[in-house]
Amino acid sequence: MAITSTLNKLAEQTKGAVLRPGDAGYDNARGGFQAAYRHRPSVIVRAADAADVQAAIEYAAALELPVAVQSTGHGLAVAADGGVLVDTSAMAEVRVDPGARTAWVAAGTRWGQVVEEAARHGLAPLSGSSPDVGAIGYTLGGGLGVLAREYGYAADHVRAVELVGADGQLRQLGAQSDAELFWAVRGAGGNFGVVTGMRIDLFPVRRLYGGGLYFDTDQVPSVLAAYREWTASAPEELTSSVGLIPYPDLPMVPEPLRGRYVAHLRIAYTGSVATGERLVEPLRGAGPRLIDSLGELPFTESPSIYRDPAQPHGYYGTNAMLRELPESALGTTLDLVGPDSPVPCVVQLNHLGGALARPPAVPNVVAHREAAFLLRVLAVVDGPGPSPARSAPTRLTDAVREWTLGRSPNFVFGEQGGPEQVRDCYRGHDYQRLAALKAEFDPANLFRLNLNIPPAAQ
Repeated sequence: MAITSTLNKLAEQTKGAVLRPGDAGYDNARGGFQAAYRHRPSVIVRAADAADVQAAIEYAAALELPVAVQSTGHGLAVAADGGVLVDTSAMAEVRVDPGARTAWVAAGTRWGQVVEEAARHGLAPLSGSSPDVGAIGYTLGGGLGVLAREYGYAADHVRAVELVGADGQLRQLGAQSDAELFWAVRGAGGNFGVVTGMRIDLFPVRRLYGGGLYFDTDQVPSVLAAYREWTASAPEELTSSVGLIPYPDLPMVPEPLRGRYVAHLRIAYTGSVATGERLVEPLRGAGPRLIDSLGELPFTESPSIYRDPAQPHGYYGTNAMLRELPESALGTTLDLVGPDSPVPCVVQLNHLGGALARPPAVPNVVAHREAAFLLRVLAVVDGPGPSPARSAPTRLTDAVREWTLGRSPNFVFGEQGGPEQVRDCYRGHDYQRLAALKAEFDPANLFRLNLNIPPAAQ
């Protein structure tokens, strides 16, 4: 009776819907992009504003229930089984200040909305490869975007954060206000509360030279070798990656790629078209292309460089931030998760360095800045339950351990997000500092349905 009474009180306090299993809209609210597993909370609060988030957390704290947060579900690390799910997807708002070159971004906003609003003023955010990913969750994990080598991590360019903590209080975090929490949330995800909005920098980027070069299976080894050599002299204004993708034989896949294992080189360069053409000439020389889409494009079309899938699907995944990329690491990658792998895997190799290697003006917890490359691997799965895909990503990251500095929290998905991998996301002394902050601000570990940093023992 007490729980029912408390739940009724929560429903009265919130503008958004409060849902329980069996209610209309419950299944839709708990769904997301990640289809391998889904939240199954006892209560969902579809927050309309920060006050709704406060009410949800106060309810959870009173009943000692864990809290999960979801906007789009792309970065789902741990699925809730019980507890409270705060659905922030309705909190989608962008307010651009063109004079200050900043934007206020609310909790449920997707990058596509930020890109479009910023472009009205000739500006661009440090967005990722997909317009459908939530801007807040991406930034809390560091944020490795289309312009990363020129401008750094998205977390490096956060001016202010609005956060609801475990005590239900709404805090305004910045360099001069709650500086320790401001340091922690920019890189340590949602361990310290629910971020209801943040102010981010925008940049005077209207257009790019960019697109993709697609190569067939037999060209993959030579493409990887050419890319490895080419990155050694690439300027900071050029951000790139190469994806190894087993495309399904389905009608929605472009005909030249359908049913093929493809190397997809991605280019984003803020310099001139003529210089861009000269810079990519060695890559074009790696072999014949299935598709060559390089050219000038407005920044609003930057998602076309990667063409990330928009349809929800299931996957497990992890990553390794590499201090170097020897030839043997490329061979190992193809041997373990290449075209002959029994488990379909998508591999991505991001060139790092440039501004990513430099500390931000206001320190944050984003780690392993000395890494030269990020090696990401996703194993595609049909749904929950036993699958060889559970171990495929870690087989690769175990094999490249001797060159690995750590991991990026942005790209640890599913059951890969255990304690050891979470520790790998941070420098040792920073992890201890985070655990001490967790003990101070969330001693009951209310926010544990994530890449969790448990509170330090008191």
